[in-house]
Amino acid sequence: MSIYKYIRFVFFILFGLYGTSVAAQDMMAMQAPIDRRHKAVDTLVLNRLVKKERVENPSADLYTTWNTSTVHCYANEAVPESYRIDLRDYTMPTPSRQINSKYGYRPAFRRFHKGLDIKVYVGDTIKAAFSGKVRIVAFERGGYGNYVVIRHDNGLETVYGHLSKHLVKTNDYVQSGQPIGLGGSTGMSTGSHLHFETRLLGEAIDPALLFDFANQDVTGDFYVYKRKGGAKSAPILAENKGKSSNPNTGTGPVATKQTSSSGGHYHKVKKGETLYSISRKLNISLDKLCSANHITKKSSIRPGQILKY
Repeated sequence: MSIYKYIRFVFFILFGLYGTSVAAQDMMAMQAPIDRRHKAVDTLVLNRLVKKERVENPSADLYTTWNTSTVHCYANEAVPESYRIDLRDYTMPTPSRQINSKYGYRPAFRRFHKGLDIKVYVGDTIKAAFSGKVRIVAFERGGYGNYVVIRHDNGLETVYGHLSKHLVKTNDYVQSGQPIGLGGSTGMSTGSHLHFETRLLGEAIDPALLFDFANQDVTGDFYVYKRKGGAKSAPILAENKGKSSNPNTGTGPVATKQTSSSGGHYHKVKKGETLYSISRKLNISLDKLCSANHITKKSSIRPGQILKY
């Protein structure tokens, strides 16, 4: 083979290798946007699946059943020792600030009242407190009257009783602030009002610990439910981290000292306060304060935490 032919042969080989490399790079460059698009599509599909699961079964990590006929159906459910409830995506169910009957024992009726009775008039719009799925829409002549039960994404279930009209159906997914009914006086009621309950796995929580109707606000961004002594009970501690700003209703100050109709009092911890300074301020012994909250004198407390006394 002549030198000329040899040089031309080598040149063709090198040119072929270069062309293959360039083609491979071009293919990789073309593939990169496709990969990114596939990744974006996969993320979009995943997000849709997560959203669909949330819509179909809110709080699936907490609840194992979906009962559309019985309000109190969780006798066999295990209540967690502690559960943090997100209150940020809230709407006040009614703009009314008047509480006719508080949460707690009613001597006149010899029974426990597991909600708040809020003054509303027949036809007033009642809204969903949080986003979630409607579990029950029904009528109970000897109790709630026309009522709605919603299971929310944050783990809560809310009950709205004595309505004059339903505006939603069972299994509807509703957004926070969506109208769900109209105020009324149906069922066991002596006048138009909204009976409002907040529950976790059937366990009643005083709505006043979560909602400040006087100021049309929630008591904090989060509420930590804790069961007493490992048995089912009302919560004894709450941890509220920061104030929530609601564009629908605005915010207002929350009183440092809160009173519950169940017989207890609550103090919201301020910055710089200690267990000792709080006990002096409330004029109770440090031992009693710690005992009421199942903590010790060495326990740390945080601003926004609510202590019972």
